[in-house]
Amino acid sequence: PSTIALLPLWREKIDFVSVGSNDLSQYLLAVDRNNPLVAKIYDPLHPAVIHELGRISRIAKECDLPICLCGEMASDPVAVMLLIGMGFRKLSMSSAKLPLIKWLIRSISIQDTQNFLSVASEFDKASSIREYGLSLLSSANEGFDTTIKV
Repeated sequence: PSTIALLPLWREKIDFVSVGSNDLSQYLLAVDRNNPLVAKIYDPLHPAVIHELGRISRIAKECDLPICLCGEMASDPVAVMLLIGMGFRKLSMSSAKLPLIKWLIRSISIQDTQNFLSVASEFDKASSIREYGLSLLSSANEGFDTTIKV
């Protein structure tokens, strides 16, 4: 996370920004997602993570640096709606998740994702963000299975 503050200083030295969502979430939340004693509080939809990703996206745009994201968030439909709203256009995920994320990207507008981001930015719990996002997904396609584990 310390690199984020240095992006403006490095913009002439780097060609792009790649965000590892798993590590970023883990470092920001100070939670080891593999530790059973604390893993239940690890959630990449935590408002702190969402706000930090928004900041990263804004800084990258100001520096005219392309931005991409890898990690579990790239295959989470609710997270993808937020990421698209922030300006992320390149996501790296396992091939098994591609059909779902392709469906999602084809089913919603950028304006819808920006509206969702605006509302979600006011929530103070990851569970509220996920619940609201799943309700939007359900209304986007009645056939969407909101019980999908992401």
